[in-house]
Amino acid sequence: MTLNDWLCILLLPIILIILAFGLGEFMAKVFSGTRTFLTPVIAPVEQLLYRLFGVDEKEDMSWKTYALSLVIFNIVGIAALFILQAIQGMLPFNPQKFGAVRWDTAINTAISFGTNTNWQAYSGEQTMSYLTQMLGLSVQNFLSAAIGMAALVAVIRGFIRKTSAAIGNFWVDLTRSILYVLLPLVIILSLLLVSQGVVQTLSGSVTAQTLDGGRQIIAVGPVASQEAIKEIGTNGGGFFNANSAHPFENPTPFTNFLEILGLLLIPAALPFTFGAMLKNRRQGIAIFAAMLILYLGGLSIFAANEMHGNPLLEKAGVTSGLNMEGKEVRLGIVNSVLFAHSTTVTSCGAVNSMHDSMMPLGGLILMFNMAIGEVIFGGVGVGLIGMLCYAILTMFLAGLMIGRTPELMGKKLELFEMVMALVIILTPAILLLLLSGIAISTNTGLSSLGNSGPHGLSEIIYAFASTAGNNGSAFAGLNANTIFYNLTTSLAMLAGRFSTIIPALAIAGSLAGKKIVPASTATFPTNGLLFVIMLVSVIIVVGALTFFPVFTLGPFLEHLLLMTGKTF
Repeated sequence: MTLNDWLCILLLPIILIILAFGLGEFMAKVFSGTRTFLTPVIAPVEQLLYRLFGVDEKEDMSWKTYALSLVIFNIVGIAALFILQAIQGMLPFNPQKFGAVRWDTAINTAISFGTNTNWQAYSGEQTMSYLTQMLGLSVQNFLSAAIGMAALVAVIRGFIRKTSAAIGNFWVDLTRSILYVLLPLVIILSLLLVSQGVVQTLSGSVTAQTLDGGRQIIAVGPVASQEAIKEIGTNGGGFFNANSAHPFENPTPFTNFLEILGLLLIPAALPFTFGAMLKNRRQGIAIFAAMLILYLGGLSIFAANEMHGNPLLEKAGVTSGLNMEGKEVRLGIVNSVLFAHSTTVTSCGAVNSMHDSMMPLGGLILMFNMAIGEVIFGGVGVGLIGMLCYAILTMFLAGLMIGRTPELMGKKLELFEMVMALVIILTPAILLLLLSGIAISTNTGLSSLGNSGPHGLSEIIYAFASTAGNNGSAFAGLNANTIFYNLTTSLAMLAGRFSTIIPALAIAGSLAGKKIVPASTATFPTNGLLFVIMLVSVIIVVGALTFFPVFTLGPFLEHLLLMTGKTF
């Protein structure tokens, strides 16, 4: 390992904790309506938008009204993006003269970007016009991220409020998420990326003459701005097909570090926001600690497998002990591992290497990150929602052990909250397994595979884990741009998104209507080390019990066969 590798591994958690704490405190003020240093600049714009759209910022919504507003707004955005793709050939800012996107690809893309998944079954620089990239994809990157943050803020209010029928105003939460959080961070990251060589232009493709006298057409475009919101909003949709492995998206190790930090930042900050709004900062620290333990544990296993490399190469006399297949030489093993692990724990989906080329156990870690519901930091907003559902399950089990009605942050947990939490945890998992089973049982599903045997199974599992978990990264060995996969992954993305957000808002409404129970000597503390250990254990056990059979037949079996010299 180089000095740069060690610096990345050591500095990333330290810098992340410092920035996440500060941002978390700032977001708590924003969503509480408290004045911040940005208020003098942004408040006039915020008030203007409320007047233009007829929003009363003092009006509170019930959870049903909040959910209905969120769903309708999301559906309208998905429909608008589909129409934009269908007519892009007639619109400006299309120097390559791209025509309409194929109907099933357009549906898949609209749902993908509308659900913060950003699964891309197409090649961006060969399919989408500049206008579609900017007005469609980039706008949805902002909106889908803001929707996730708004949903989380509503859930937090469920814990804060008592005997209340309301959980806030969706339009206010959405607006503040964009104006105070997403836009400033994206502007900062965009400028940093441009300074390092990331492309930002409206000019058409560049034609270059190669050394052997040939002509090469080099695609360019408004890349840096989309790259920034792709990471900050945990979206993941790249301007280019190669995503962050492309030098115009990610030219240097420094931009690679910035992008990893960018995609982790808001999800890591939200537990601190939760603690600050709850006026119990230790609670936020406990949840962040559980996330960090899971993150570092998975990273250790993943990195060890990639650094050890392929045993068949060692038998052939190659003693480097590294697995460089599918990775950029300019970035190396550690930067690729950090990026792959971070993008799958945050539902970002951006990639700087080909996950299909990872060692089998490394691929298993990536699939596990997504399959458990994207709760190790997770997507902006929805990641912490998923973690809180695991916390509800943890406290329910703790209540059974001590024979007491479970409580979480002063609210009694009853049947309704438990059922909704299980819906959030289990629905994406059930859909993942069901759709994977259909895919491996049909010729249509199998015809897209790039590999046979357990590796082929891993390709299918990864695709549906990524879409059901609203991640969007790909294993890079499966041709998903077919009618079968475009439609099935669209179903997975919709279910993964709304089976998380709608039940979460229902939990928020239920909790907001309850009294806050004062802590007593019989109260199980949820801001200490024991709670952190129990929460981490529940997540690992639930994930292992749910996916052990399919992971055994996929990546684990491939690992065992690799030891015997068998490859796929």
